[in-house]
Parts: sequence; C-alpha cells; structure tokens
Amino acid sequence: MTAPNHNWRQFKDVLMRVITFACAILVVTPLVLVFYHLLKEGFTSINWAFFTQLPKPVGEIGGGMANAIAGTFILLGEAALIGVPIGVLGGVYLSEYGGSKLNWWIRFAADILNGVPSITWGIVVYGLLVAPHLPGFSALAGGVVLGLMMIPLVMRTTEEVLQLVPAGYREASLALGIAKWRTIVQIVIRTALKGIVTGVLLALARVAGETAPLMFTAFGNLGWARKLTEPIAALPLQIFEYAKSPYDDWRRQAWAGALVLLLLVLAINIGVRFLTRDRFKAKI
Repeated sequence: MTAPNHNWRQFKDVLMRVITFACAILVVTPLVLVFYHLLKEGFTSINWAFFTQLPKPVGEIGGGMANAIAGTFILLGEAALIGVPIGVLGGVYLSEYGGSKLNWWIRFAADILNGVPSITWGIVVYGLLVAPHLPGFSALAGGVVLGLMMIPLVMRTTEEVLQLVPAGYREASLALGIAKWRTIVQIVIRTALKGIVTGVLLALARVAGETAPLMFTAFGNLGWARKLTEPIAALPLQIFEYAKSPYDDWRRQAWAGALVLLLLVLAINIGVRFLTRDRFKAKI
C-alpha cells in the first residue's frame, strides 16, 4: 500500500538531488576552469631546458627553473626534518599522555596556529631568527618557517589517527607486561602509521605552494644555493617574480612553473589517496 505523501516525498528527494548536484557543479566549475587555463598556458612552455637550465639574465630568452625546482625539494626536506618529528611526538603526547587541561590548551594553540596567515609566520621567523641571528636570508630560515607551519597540522592529524586505534590493543599489550612506551611505539604507532604518513603528506602539500613566508626567509636566488646559509630559489618565489615581470618569456615560464607546482601538489594528494584507499573499501 502506497503512503499518501509518497509522491510528495519522492519529489522532494529528486529536488534535493538536483540542488545538490547543481551546487557541486558551481563549486567545481571555477576550479576546472582555472586548471584548464593553467594547462593551456603552461603545458606549451614546458620543455627540457625548463627542468635543466638556470634562469637567463634579465631580458634574454630561454633558460629554466632547475634551481627553483631543486630548491623547493630542499626546503620541503628541511621542513619535514623539523615539522615531522615534533608534530608526531606532539600528537603522541596529546593522545597517550598529558592531563586534560594541558592537552586542551595545546589543542587550542595548535588550532589557532593552523589558522594563522602564512605571511605572519614569515614575519615572525624573520624577526626571531633571520634578523638577529643569521647573516641574512637563507635556505635554513626558509626550511624553518615551513617546518613550523607543518607542526600544528601534523600534531592534530597524528592525535586524531592515534585515537582511532582501539583501546583493546593498548590494554592487551599492557596486560602482557609490555612497557607503555613500547606499546605506543610498536603497536599504536605501527597500527596508525598510514594515517600519520597521510597527515605528513597533507602538511607537505600545504606548505609546498607557500610564497609569502619564503619572501621573508629564503628570499630567492637566480643561481644555485651552495650552502644552507645562502638565499635559495623556490618555485613559488620564482613564479611570483616572473609573473609580475614585463618580459613575455618570463611570464611564459611563470605559467609553466605554476603547472609544475600544481602537478607536484596533485602527486602528493594522489599519494594520500593511495595510502588511505583501504578506508573506503567495503567491509565484508
């Protein structure tokens, strides 16, 4: 027997589906258009010289962004060395140790830091590290600011993932007489390892495209950085400088650099999806 309001309920269901689909299209369309324009402008500018040559002197045609590409990976490596250990250890502390009041304040501070504009991070590191202690702008300062930006995100992600590990795992290990630190290292962290790596990759993807903090720390370099105490090039900085230049060839390379940076972030996000694919498998 059909309910009296069956047709009305069915109509509302179809209507909401249509509205939801239309909203999804409205949200995705600008992103697709931006990606299409970037692909159209940047793909034709990518060649072997772009990945292997240094920038040409001002006004000369040609050259590439080899130094910026290498600099980006160096800065991300430095950021990972700083942000990952501190962030993971902080997440472990929040999940497994600490008092409720202290943990609440740490979480509160981490959430606030996650919302701080990136340029503020750059100004703070410049004022605390670059100006008073270092001889000037450097790759070291650039890695420090990106690493500091990673810490709160890695910390909160690690904490959430560790809390998803069933308490029975901890209880069974402790019941066997295994020390708490070994339980955390060998059981809890190993169980949540994929989630922790996912959080680290997301944090790297976030800081990979930052420009403002690097302007106050790494500053940029048209050549190779031989030491960590020298200014270093990075894709976001090079793109910014080339995009605002009056030279057509530099603007062309800016499009290519933006496309390469986008593909780098996309590759990191694909890696995240690959690591988390088991979460979306149907349970049998």
